[in-house]
Amino acid sequence: MSLDPIAQMMHAAREQQYAVGYFESWNLDSLQGVIDAAEQTRSPIIIGFNGEFLSERTNATPDDVLLYGKLGRAAAEQARVPCGFIFNECSHDAWLEQAITSGFNLIMPAGTGPSLEDYQRRVKRLAIMAHARDVAIEAEVGELPSLEGPGIPSDPQVAAKFVAATRVDLLCVSVGNEEIKLNGRAPLDLTRLEAIHKSVDVPLVLHGGSGIEDESLRQAIRLGVKKINFGTYMKQIYLRALRRALASDELNPHALLGGGVETDILVIGRKSIRDAVLERIELLGCCGKA
Repeated sequence: MSLDPIAQMMHAAREQQYAVGYFESWNLDSLQGVIDAAEQTRSPIIIGFNGEFLSERTNATPDDVLLYGKLGRAAAEQARVPCGFIFNECSHDAWLEQAITSGFNLIMPAGTGPSLEDYQRRVKRLAIMAHARDVAIEAEVGELPSLEGPGIPSDPQVAAKFVAATRVDLLCVSVGNEEIKLNGRAPLDLTRLEAIHKSVDVPLVLHGGSGIEDESLRQAIRLGVKKINFGTYMKQIYLRALRRALASDELNPHALLGGGVETDILVIGRKSIRDAVLERIELLGCCGKA
C-alpha cells in the first residue's frame, strides 16, 4: 500500500468511532515492529519520527529528513495496512519545510515561541505550505505537563479561534495528559475535553498516550479524539529487551548484531516493539478496520 491521506484516515475514524495510533519510531527495527503489530491486528496506523529528537542530534542537518522520509515511505508502500506518516513535534521550521517535500504527509510544529500569537502565525504559514503539497498539519493549544514544567490546560475558546485562524487539520490538546510520563497512568479531564470537542470541528489528538488510563482513552475517543500518540512506554520496553539480550555471554558478535537470528538485538528490538504496540492498540478500537 502507499500512504493514505490523513484526511481520509481521520474521516474513517470519525465515521466508525475509533482512534488511529501514532506509535513513534526512531530506527528501522522500531518502525518495522510498529507495522508488524498493525498488520497482525489489521489496523490503520500512523508511523513516523520525532522531529525534535532528530534535529537536536550532534551534526544534524535538515537534509537528514530526506533519509527518514524515504525510509518511512518505503515501509508504508510495503505495509499491508493503511499508513499515515508524520514528522512529529519539531520547533525548527527549516526541518518542517524539508519534511513537507520529503515524503511525510503530516507535520507537527512544536508549540515553542514567545507567545501564542507567534506560534499561530508560524503554524498558519506552515499550513499554507503543507496544504499546497497535500500534506496535513497538526498543532497544539495549551501545553502538556512534562519533566520540565506543569503545563497549561487547553482553553476551548482559544482552541476555536486558533483552528479558525490557522486552518490546521488536527489539534493536540492538554487535558490532563502528560509528556514523557515515566511511571503510572492518570485519568483525563474529560469535562474540558468535551468542551473543546464542542468548540472545534477538527479531529483532536492526545500526546502522552503512555501515561493515560485505559478508560479515559476509551472515553476520549467518544469525545472527538481520533489520533493518540505513544512513545515513552515503547522505548522503556525496547530498552529492557535489549539490556536482557546484551547480558548474554555470547562471543560471536554476529549472533548479537546483524545476523538476523533470534539472539540478534535488532530482531529482539523489532519483536519488543511489536508486542508493545499490541499492548495498547486494541484500546483504540481500530483493530480490524484496515
